[in-house]
Amino acid sequence: MTITVNSAVVYLSIIQILVIINLDFVSSVFILPHPSTTHYNVKQNNSTLKSSSSVILNISESSDYSNLEPQCPSQIYCYGNLLHTVQMASIYSDSKTFVDMKMHASEAETLVKFNAFMSEHSQQPSKGQIKEWVENNFTPRGNEFVDWVPGDWKREPKFLNSIKDNALREWASDLNSFWIKLGRKMKDDVKLNENLYSLIHVPNPLIVPGGRFLEIYYWDSYWILRGLLHCEMYQTTKGILENFRSMLNRFGHIPNGGRVYYLGRSQPPLLTLMIKSYYDFTQDQEFVLNSLDDLEKEFQFFMDLHTVEVNGTKLFRYIDNTFGPRPESYREDYLSAQAFTSDEEKENFYSEMKAGAESGMDFTSRWFIARDGSNKGKLTDIKTRSIIPVELNAIMYRNAMLLSEWFGWQKNEIKVKYYKDTADAILNAMNQILWHDDIGTWLDFDILNNRRRNYFSSSNLSPLWLKAYKNGDENYISFKILDYIKNSGADEYPGGIPNTLEHTGEQWDFPNVWAPLQHMIIIGLSQLPNQEAREMAFNWTVKYIRNNFLTYRDTTAMFEKYSVTEVGSGGGGGEYEIQLGFGWSNGAVLDLLEKYGDKLVAIGK
Repeated sequence: MTITVNSAVVYLSIIQILVIINLDFVSSVFILPHPSTTHYNVKQNNSTLKSSSSVILNISESSDYSNLEPQCPSQIYCYGNLLHTVQMASIYSDSKTFVDMKMHASEAETLVKFNAFMSEHSQQPSKGQIKEWVENNFTPRGNEFVDWVPGDWKREPKFLNSIKDNALREWASDLNSFWIKLGRKMKDDVKLNENLYSLIHVPNPLIVPGGRFLEIYYWDSYWILRGLLHCEMYQTTKGILENFRSMLNRFGHIPNGGRVYYLGRSQPPLLTLMIKSYYDFTQDQEFVLNSLDDLEKEFQFFMDLHTVEVNGTKLFRYIDNTFGPRPESYREDYLSAQAFTSDEEKENFYSEMKAGAESGMDFTSRWFIARDGSNKGKLTDIKTRSIIPVELNAIMYRNAMLLSEWFGWQKNEIKVKYYKDTADAILNAMNQILWHDDIGTWLDFDILNNRRRNYFSSSNLSPLWLKAYKNGDENYISFKILDYIKNSGADEYPGGIPNTLEHTGEQWDFPNVWAPLQHMIIIGLSQLPNQEAREMAFNWTVKYIRNNFLTYRDTTAMFEKYSVTEVGSGGGGGEYEIQLGFGWSNGAVLDLLEKYGDKLVAIGK
């Protein structure tokens, strides 16, 4: 059944009418399909990169947006009058609260009850009445999990002994204990009655980021796993990797996070790199080989749906082809979209926001294209789908190289060559479009205006982490990159390297520093054969570790982001309050403490 949408908000659909007529039919439509047939992604499946890119490019320009799909089939959690009514009533301060709640009855029954409730109140219930109705028909979020202590957790993992400073060693021990606080196991009811939840069932327990993020998240997990591996939690790590493989087999891609409302988008595809980390620690070659089919599926998902032709080359970008606001930020997106007049403009805005969320960097001036083509705009200037991001292409290059290497273990020369040729093509495209010798770095590219985006972002340096450059170019790149960093002024702050230098109030802009990008560029610089680059990597580590350590000393908490200007305090900005926990900060810090623990001291202790 195809649902067409001609408005940013769906007030009454054919399915809602059918709910009243035939409950069994609607229930069969919206219960999650069997894993073997489920694949919620955008409405295109092109066999060639060129045809894929032409479809994508027309999305933002075409007046025909009525063939966009819902973010998931649920009229409770992804679209529809019930979702709109509840979210716009602001009964909770965070839009995510409602869409994380469990239904008491089936979706069909819940919709019938809701329609009766709306009729009873002449389609205009008060905020208090809406809240009462929700509380009578849904279970509060968080009740789908039980706390879980990983069976392979150790009080004193061996790497702690490599940390020379007593205060830092004690801190690392505390962070190791955080895995117990962040461990979760789904209740059996999630598997038995998955159609009552927005939560996606996975077979193994998991480590969550923390704060409002109660479920598993895709790219967060790379840094979480780095920390787990240093803590010798190999079985927990393997279980999390199996969870992602389960999602891949079920949906054809790994969603942004472990909720059905995230199914319309993915995140930076780091599963291959996670498995590489797991292999480096365990030498479990069998697991790598058993994962190859799944990793190929993900690689092809990005090849089919995320490529675009740029000046004779093919590169990757973040994309979304679904309708409506993000359910977990519904009210915020809907209100922001009122800056636009037509439904088409609003739908384009929603898609740009969801593509920005797919990047993991939601939100930042990196995705802004103002009328003059600059990044000097605001959130309504977001054009994520028109920007070729450096880090995504570097990730895809490294994924292709790893697949080529691993198929070599199987003596599969055809696939060895295919993935090596694909990697070479990505690298050549990056060198042609994204590398700028006169600037001395890689830059994002604006396909709307066919020009480079010459603005500092720490993601510009991400190819260093993934060695997305030709062998033999290391020394030349070292000198170029060092000059670029010095000229940018990004090295002047006491708390680390800011994600950008733009003052917008968005959380991925100045003055915030985030664990993923900080870790990427430190590791990238440390891998260069230049002593000055390695010293810079260490100095940035000192700044970032000190910022985390002093904040922890004062608060006994780890934050998802920090300020580069105010050492010892969390970052700010964005759509929600600063979150504690915090998975990727813990993992990145543990990785850096293991790498530099013999040199670091707790300055300011």
